[in-house]
Amino acid sequence: MSLGKVQVNNLNLGQGDIQGVERHFLFVGRAGSVDEESQLFSIGAKTDLEKTFADSPLRDQLIAAQLNAGQNWTAAVYPIAELETIVDAIDRANEVQSFEMVVVCAEQTASAELTDIHDHLTSLQATLGRFVSALVAVPGIDVATQTWPAYEAATIALQADIAAHLVVPVPQLHGNNVGVLAGRLCDRSVSIADSPMRVATGSVLGLGAAPVDSENEPLSLATLETLANKRMSVPQWYSDFEGIYWSDAQTLDAAGGDYQYLEHLRPVHKASREVRVLAIRRVANRALNSTPNSIELNKSYFMKPLRAMSKSTTILGTQFPGDIKPPVEGDINIVWTTNKAVVIYLVVRPYNSPKEITVNIMLDLSSN
Repeated sequence: MSLGKVQVNNLNLGQGDIQGVERHFLFVGRAGSVDEESQLFSIGAKTDLEKTFADSPLRDQLIAAQLNAGQNWTAAVYPIAELETIVDAIDRANEVQSFEMVVVCAEQTASAELTDIHDHLTSLQATLGRFVSALVAVPGIDVATQTWPAYEAATIALQADIAAHLVVPVPQLHGNNVGVLAGRLCDRSVSIADSPMRVATGSVLGLGAAPVDSENEPLSLATLETLANKRMSVPQWYSDFEGIYWSDAQTLDAAGGDYQYLEHLRPVHKASREVRVLAIRRVANRALNSTPNSIELNKSYFMKPLRAMSKSTTILGTQFPGDIKPPVEGDINIVWTTNKAVVIYLVVRPYNSPKEITVNIMLDLSSN
C-alpha cells in the first residue's frame, strides 16, 4: 500500500462579477493646447475641466457632458495633435482603457469620414473583441452663408446612402450638442436601454445659444423634424411645456435594420461583452460538452448576463423595468457543429416605449 496523501485545490469557477464599461465614454477632439496633445486624460464628475483643459470646442463638449451626466460620471479624453487622426486617437486610447462609446467632438464634414469611423469601430470587434459605438459631431449652420433650407440639404446629403449602425450623427446646432447628448446617455438615474427622448429624465442642461440662419431666422421645430427624419440626433421642445429635451439617438443603420436606435444597440453590446468573457472561460473546458445535462447547465451559465440585465424594480406600484425583458424558455440554443466547435444563440428582447402618443377625447351628450 502506498503512503497516504492529501491534496487540496482551490478551484476557480468563474462566478465573480464582470466589470462593465457602460457609460464610460472616450472623448476625442482637437487639443486646445500643445501641452494636452496625444495624452489620455481620465476625468470624472468632480474634475475642474476649465483648469484641466485649455479653451477649445473639445472642452465645451466635456463641460456639457459633465453637467448632463450627473453623479459618478467618468470618461477619458484624448486631445489630438494636428497630424493625428480620429482613428489614431481611438487606437491609442484603447491600448490603455476600454469604452462603451467614442464621442467624436471634431466636426466631420464628409460622408467618408463617418464611414471610416464606423469601419474602424467594427474592426475593434475583430481585433480586441470590443463592442463600441460612436456619437459623431457634424457641422452646425454657417450663420454667415446658409439659410435653414440650405443647411438642411447639406446635412441630409452628409448621411445619404450610408449604412453605419455604430454611428450616431449629431449636428452642432448649438455648439455643444454632442457633449449634451453624451452626458444624457451617461445619466445613471436611467437605464442604458432608455432613449434620450425620455422626457422624465428632465430637460437638457447647458445647451448653447439657439442658432439663427443667414437671414436671421431662428431654429424651428420644422427644421429639427426634417433633420430627425434623416437620422440626425437633435434637441427638441414641446409647445406650452417648459424645457428643452432631446429626440432619439438614431444610428445610420440601413432601412429595416435592427439597430436603428441606440437604445437597442447598447443592451446588445452590453450582453455581448459579458457573454464573451463567459465564453472565454469555457474554451477547452469539458464542463461544456455535448451531453444533455451539460447543455442544460451551460444554457443557464450563458443566460446569466441576460437574467441580470432583465431585473426590474417596483416602487409604490410603479415598475422600473430592466434593460431587457426577462429571458424565457427557448431564448438560448447550444448547437454542436463539430466535435470541437459549438455555436450559441441568444435572444435579447427590448421593452417598447411610446415615442408618439395620440389621445382621443370623446364627448358624451347623452341625458343619462
